[in-house]
Amino acid sequence: MNGIARLLIVSGAFLVIAGIAVLLAEKVGVPLGRLPGDFSWKGQRSSFYFPLATSLLLSALLSLLLYLFGRLRP
Repeated sequence: MNGIARLLIVSGAFLVIAGIAVLLAEKVGVPLGRLPGDFSWKGQRSSFYFPLATSLLLSALLSLLLYLFGRLRP
């Protein structure tokens, strides 16, 4: 049970850090979620939003961070 508890704590901490990073990015002026390449469609009764460019950017940044983290570990 200790493994699951630790996983939940680490996941929660990661989500808090990610939320703070998004808030800071908005204050600095990085328009996450409104980048060119993010698709949005609004109809009369529905809307559709697909953040393609934001997803690609975050994926590249997370891949780089995880690669660097993996290289630092012995």
